[in-house]
Amino acid sequence: MNHLCLESPVRRLLQNTIAGLLAALSLWYGLPARANTATLANPLHGSSAPMQPVATASGAASAAGNGEKPEAAPVISIRSAVAKQLREAIEQSNAASGIKKKPTVLVGSSDKAPAASAHAPAPAAAARGHGVPAEAKSKPSGHPLSSKTGNPHAPAVAHDPHDAPHWSYEGETGPQAWGQLQPSFNLCAIGKRQSPIHIEDSEALLGPAEPLQVNYLPSKGSVVNNGHTIQVDLEGSNTLTVRGSTYKLVQFHFHHPAEEKLNYKGFAMVAHLVHQNAKGQLAVLAVLFDPGDASPMVQKVWTHMPLDVGDRVGLPDGLIDLNETLPKDMRYYQFMGSLTTPPCTEGVLWLVLRQPMTLSREQLKLFAQLFPNNARPTQPTLGRVVREAQ
Repeated sequence: MNHLCLESPVRRLLQNTIAGLLAALSLWYGLPARANTATLANPLHGSSAPMQPVATASGAASAAGNGEKPEAAPVISIRSAVAKQLREAIEQSNAASGIKKKPTVLVGSSDKAPAASAHAPAPAAAARGHGVPAEAKSKPSGHPLSSKTGNPHAPAVAHDPHDAPHWSYEGETGPQAWGQLQPSFNLCAIGKRQSPIHIEDSEALLGPAEPLQVNYLPSKGSVVNNGHTIQVDLEGSNTLTVRGSTYKLVQFHFHHPAEEKLNYKGFAMVAHLVHQNAKGQLAVLAVLFDPGDASPMVQKVWTHMPLDVGDRVGLPDGLIDLNETLPKDMRYYQFMGSLTTPPCTEGVLWLVLRQPMTLSREQLKLFAQLFPNNARPTQPTLGRVVREAQ
């Protein structure tokens, strides 16, 4: 292994300096290695130490030859007794090696380097983390589908709930700002098939439509407060067949007031029953609620209401039978729309039942205490076809 060796005048002078000084110089300047080893005396401590090997593949001379920007000259702080001679010796050594840069030599009684230099290399950037903010700074990103942390109408794709920015139904993070919260939410602002919508019979396409083939069975699952709604994740085989495709019911959740409007009429609440087919396509069946008699299904869910955001409560086997939620009149409106929460992804098949169901004012009040308003305003139809099943 080669070590640094300088000509004898320089070497004699550098014997009055510390060994680490030349090691630092060799690292900065990339002086050519030679076959000898210089043993240098440290005048500050009265000791000697062999020179450390120098990597010759880098340095100012090599960088200049390759057309690269050379590194900045180091700032050196030494004892004043050898400052002038050391400067001259370094310049002689530089000249012999073809280096034109002159070092800055600070004369003083301390060996400490200055705090900063205009020519010193910038400090290395701090290593990035995993891009996941602390859980305490973020609420769940949406209404889960099957992953417990996704969006109420989104396909079952695993997403870290802390990757998405906080969004809400009011203030600076409310619906009017969703599209600006992050690039993946831009459809909330510029989408052409957004949901919910105001459906008017006068503008709907009236005609025959296939009946909805619903096959719901008593099921078990769990109830979760995800920070935006109360949601029930279901297990078991519950299906909806329409347009030649069978969709499996994955979860349902609630909005207060209802997000949809029919013929200028609003509703107290809506349940969105979210289905997904084998291709990952979504179909949402919307069941509207007006104040009236208590809802057996809502009563079962409210009985197992979670206590806090993120809290999940298991349901007994066979407790949830969504047939209790369906009206006798299964006529529906059909249109293509989007998720009603960020990222507002489009391509969702919406099926809005015409006949509303009822829930008691006490049931409505309980939900409203947790979620006074978790409804997105209606969005423009922009010429979309809305079919009304006759």
